[in-house]
Parts: sequence; structure tokens; C-alpha cells
Amino acid sequence: MLAGSCRAYAAPPLRWLADIYVAVFRGFPLLVQRCIWYFGMPRVGFYLTPYQGAVLGFTLCSGAYHSEYIRGALLSIKRGQILAAQAIGMSRLQTIVQIILPQAVWRALPGCGNEWFYLIKYSSLAYMITCIELTGEGKIIASSTFKYTEVFAALGVVYLLLVTLATGLLKALEKRLSLPRFEFHRI
Repeated sequence: MLAGSCRAYAAPPLRWLADIYVAVFRGFPLLVQRCIWYFGMPRVGFYLTPYQGAVLGFTLCSGAYHSEYIRGALLSIKRGQILAAQAIGMSRLQTIVQIILPQAVWRALPGCGNEWFYLIKYSSLAYMITCIELTGEGKIIASSTFKYTEVFAALGVVYLLLVTLATGLLKALEKRLSLPRFEFHRI
């Protein structure tokens, strides 16, 4: 959210830093980032567990994508609404908290939710850096039982259930945060 806000509204030095962050972490593949954090950082004296490397890679990469959803949502707020808030005497903080943020969060939610689904599915890449997660466990079970098709089909169902559960939560959150809508009635 900070990077998205900086890219939308901040002064040039902060905006440039946010631009660099987004360009780097959106440009590197997630698997490469994880390998850099887990295998590359010990060379400079910074040791991470596989789990920490996976979480750091997820966080930085996903944050870059989320910042773009936030930036787009912030920039979609009409300038007239901000001017109207100023005209009725609202402070800058009141304008942000009461006018801009409720609309921006609601507008960014579908994109951010889509990114959360990718995170669930991309968690399967964590086993590449020896982080034992769902896919890693499935690979161990499949290797010991030689039932690759059954095990990976079951894994697919588990991921599908997780994404379905997350979809339900996202819809409930969208409904909870929804803005009042105008309804047209026949006269």
C-alpha cells in the first residue's frame, strides 16, 4: 500500500524509490527471487531458513503487484471529489480517510484478491528451496508410494478448495466494504 501510495501521490524521490521497487520485484520471476534470498544471501552473511526465504520472496514480489492495484485505485478517484471535500472544509487527513480510502480499497479489492489466489497457487514453488509445504509433502508421498497421479490430483483438489474458500472470503469482504449504490425505481 505504501509503494502504491508513493507512486500515486508522493514527491519525486519517494516516487522513484517506489518505481524501482516495483520494477525490480515485478520484473524478477518469483522462483528466481526465492533462490536469491535463500541461496544467494548466505554469500553476503545473511542466512535465512527455507521458510523465511519463501516468505520474503512472496512478500516482496506480491507487494510490487499489490502496489499497482492500489495505485490504480487511488488514481481512479475523481479530482472533483477531492476538491468538493476541500470546499466543504474537510482537512487533508479527513479527505483521505473519509473520501479516498474507502473508495480506493473497494476498487483495489478484486485485483488484490486475484493476487491472493496467485499467492496460494505459487506457494507450491516453495519446495524448490527445500521448504516443505503442501506440494513438497505431496512429492515425498508420491515418491514413496509411486502413486503420482493420485497424489498430485489430490493436491490439485486441495489447492482448488483453498482458492474456493478464499474466493468466498473475498466476496464477503467485498460485500462488507461495498459502497452504497443508487437504485433506480420505476415511477
